[in-house]
Amino acid sequence: MQVNTDRSSRPGSAAAEHRLSAADAEKAVALRKMKRLAVSLLIVMAVIFVAAFALQKQYPWLEYVRAAAEGGMVGALADWFAVTALFKYPMGLKIPHTAIIPRRKDQIGASLGEFVETNFLSEQVVQEKLASMDIARKAGAWLSGPGGAERVAKEGAAVIRGAFKVLNDDDVQAVIESMVRKHLLTPPWGPPVGRLAERIFDDGHHHALVDLLVDRTVDWVRDNQETVNRLVTDRSPTWVPSFVDGLVGDKVYVEILKFTRAVQSNPQHQVRQSIDKYLKELAQDLQHDPVMIARAEGIKAQVLGDPEVRELASRTWGTVKAALLAAVDDPHSELTVRFKAAVHDFGTRLVVDPELAGKVNRWIGDAAGYLVKTYRSDIAAVITDTVGRWDAEETSQKIELQVGRDLQFIRINGTVVGALAGLAIFTVAHLVFG
Repeated sequence: MQVNTDRSSRPGSAAAEHRLSAADAEKAVALRKMKRLAVSLLIVMAVIFVAAFALQKQYPWLEYVRAAAEGGMVGALADWFAVTALFKYPMGLKIPHTAIIPRRKDQIGASLGEFVETNFLSEQVVQEKLASMDIARKAGAWLSGPGGAERVAKEGAAVIRGAFKVLNDDDVQAVIESMVRKHLLTPPWGPPVGRLAERIFDDGHHHALVDLLVDRTVDWVRDNQETVNRLVTDRSPTWVPSFVDGLVGDKVYVEILKFTRAVQSNPQHQVRQSIDKYLKELAQDLQHDPVMIARAEGIKAQVLGDPEVRELASRTWGTVKAALLAAVDDPHSELTVRFKAAVHDFGTRLVVDPELAGKVNRWIGDAAGYLVKTYRSDIAAVITDTVGRWDAEETSQKIELQVGRDLQFIRINGTVVGALAGLAIFTVAHLVFG
């Protein structure tokens, strides 16, 4: 595996910092300082060791200093090797089990994704966290507070405007036309209309319409005596004297008026019963008579042919679109005002109604639990796939920038602990063996 040893590509180098974000560049500077400190401590130990080794015969107590410095150098070098081996080959030597992160990048990404999926994307963990947050009350407080409902209305208006810009009018009209054909034109009209009419007639709801028609008929007859007389005269033979036409016309008018008033005053009149019988038979024929069903289909085809359906779809979509756009663009429109009031009222109920807030929290928890349970593998795969797409050196750099500064403390601590261990070992050996 080729590893770029160019210093300009290493984390902490000045050239690399120019390619990093501001936060990562700051971390790179801190990492470089810590590396310098660790190396400086190693150099100090080396200088102390050389000086103590050279003068220990003249000054025997320097043997203890030499042992401490020797242990410090060993600890510093060992920890340098261990830390370096995580990110690259030490001194470019391809020693086994070094450059762990660049070599095992994909395995690390898979393990990280599996860890997140197992420990964080758990249905129980997500539901417990959401339950502790009491999202419903917090959302309710925001919605019922100043500006909450206005913000929701504003964002909702932006969504509606954006949706109308994205939607193609021809496509929407085609969908409406398809729905009209599927749900309105394709099913036969006769049987459902007949069943609806049968229920209406059985319950007597049509009587009010019959009463209205009878009342209007009585009013027309009462106010149009001259019209009745003229109709009688126009249909009378020419040889009949005019005074006879007048007498006959008056008699016909009186009888018609008497008849219509009888129908008006008597709910059980024969005419009313005949109307009821006709309407009920019509309802039955619409359901069961093939001839009547065919007639209904013919009426449907005449009323809603292809041009009429297209025009209906076009008018429907145009009306809905224009009405919604006008409403969302006007902050004082009835739709906007009512929507804000409904949002504010809902937020207030979430705050004051524990039962409603509990239901909403459970809905949120159940929804989040379902999403996590169903898609947690896909969510975790984002981590695995992202790390898999990273370059090996880039992966090493990203990780070192995050944890490298803390790892330099290991080198420093290794130097100090090594020095103390070296001093302790030499002291014990000196006491035991002289």
